Amino acid sequence: MSRARYLTIALLIVLGGTMLRTMWLRADPPTTSVGIVHHDEGPWTHNARNKALWGNWQTDNWNPVFIAPVFTAFEYAAFQAFGVGTWQARTVPVASGVAAIALLMMGLAALAGRRVALIGGALLATEYTWVMWNRAALMESTMTAFIVMAWAAYAMGSKRPAWGLVAGVATALAFFTKAAAAFFVGAIALDALITLALSRPGLRASVGAAAPAREDVRTAVFTLAGLAVAFAAIGLTFVVPHWSDYWFYNVQMSVERKPSYDVDSLKFRLTALAVSQDIFTRLWPLLVLAGAAIVGICVRLREAKPAERLLVLWVLVGWLELVVHDSSTERRYVMFVPAIIALASMLLGSAASILPAQAVSASWRSRLIGLPIWLALAYVTFGSAVRPFLLGEPGSEHPFALAVRVAAALAVLAVAGALIWWPAVARSFTRRRLGVQFATAVILVMLAWNLGQYVRWARVHDEKNYRASLELGRLLPPGTLVQGKLANGLALENRIRPIFVGRGFGNYEDRFDRNDARYILTYDLPKVGYESQRGLIEEILQRYPNRQIVATFEVDETPGADRAVLIDKHARD
Repeated sequence: MSRARYLTIALLIVLGGTMLRTMWLRADPPTTSVGIVHHDEGPWTHNARNKALWGNWQTDNWNPVFIAPVFTAFEYAAFQAFGVGTWQARTVPVASGVAAIALLMMGLAALAGRRVALIGGALLATEYTWVMWNRAALMESTMTAFIVMAWAAYAMGSKRPAWGLVAGVATALAFFTKAAAAFFVGAIALDALITLALSRPGLRASVGAAAPAREDVRTAVFTLAGLAVAFAAIGLTFVVPHWSDYWFYNVQMSVERKPSYDVDSLKFRLTALAVSQDIFTRLWPLLVLAGAAIVGICVRLREAKPAERLLVLWVLVGWLELVVHDSSTERRYVMFVPAIIALASMLLGSAASILPAQAVSASWRSRLIGLPIWLALAYVTFGSAVRPFLLGEPGSEHPFALAVRVAAALAVLAVAGALIWWPAVARSFTRRRLGVQFATAVILVMLAWNLGQYVRWARVHDEKNYRASLELGRLLPPGTLVQGKLANGLALENRIRPIFVGRGFGNYEDRFDRNDARYILTYDLPKVGYESQRGLIEEILQRYPNRQIVATFEVDETPGADRAVLIDKHARD
């Protein structure tokens, strides 16, 4: 493919992806199958809004700038450029999502060629989950875009090692966009160290690995240097001067307060990995191809390129982080979408056999070494396949139990069978190639599936949350103090001063004493205090027996009816 033709098609892909992300940018996110929480957009842009409107980053005790300084800086830049508002806040994830499309193509072109790059770009540009998260003013899109940037730069380092500096810096920026990117910090550092270790003849001979290219070794050095410099710079200029706040928000609030680390909790998160959310189900054909690509890379691990190894680590180390921290919320899975698409695209566009030839001669020892990886891939693949058919009632005590048992049984049987009859199984897959017709069919099916979901959403989309925020601004003058998390969620189209209340953080300690805040904003449908944790809003409301509802607002958060209520806490005092 000529360079001019490649760039033309790539540009069309980027433009198409941009259109999907910018049409109806004030619309409510879909309430099913994606996991976006609309009332989280206001809280996470809170400090940027403060600075843009009032000239101060901090106006109360909820300050996510200490969790997401990079995201907050970008949001502030957007507000300064375009004004404070819903679509303005969403320009940051839009730009992140579009950038990720271009960056993924750049990395794939360097690693596997232009055809593979265009396949990956087209799939990522239209992937429904990724598109919708790119339309929400939340951190996941920006964090993942920096991860894609880091991986792409790492891949391009095979030709120009200085790209390693970009890879290191982008990894640090991903972490300071959202600390959930910690897995990728470990993954890219580990792969760089592996490359450096394999550059030593003695160690290389002991494991029978091929010598890494000189450019890859230099890329590894530049990557580690970029990581060190970026973390040191951000640490000295931001973390150290605000250490107590940084420690509270990133450790005490985000780590110590949430997950439990006992055996039962880890087992729950491990089993929930494949069934608690449906992103992998919607990606299932690509997930199967990505799994096959991971197996192929692991089989030829001694000769694999650094960027290939990093894709495998991206998925596997990322899954491990979910098991340790949290595998129950959909936002945790967004960061895997580009990696799965990249791996699947490499298989679809390579015209090579599904497994490399050396798979047939793999010893029992090498097969057993990879056993945890084969079981993880099989469990996630089977779990995401059976999930739609075996889920129990949403309100039941164990809605995933049957899906977990069936998926685990199928995974064990499949892996055991593959290990026992490995030569025959491997020989079959080394002889099979994914032809052009098969690859084209998979690509067209995925494009139609994702665009179909987008069209269904577009036909029924509305702007209820946007209108509710405008109406709130018409009722309350600028600067009015309003208590409650939902006040943050509906603050982007007005000038109220929201007071975020979280369980054990934010404005929690003085939640019963904020008589300066006459109003409180919360849901009453689907239930009172729906947005709060364990009855937090109800506790506050009970302190004000003379409260009265001032106004109600139709909003859109769940598949059912949703309503926000503005309450005057002192109406009859």
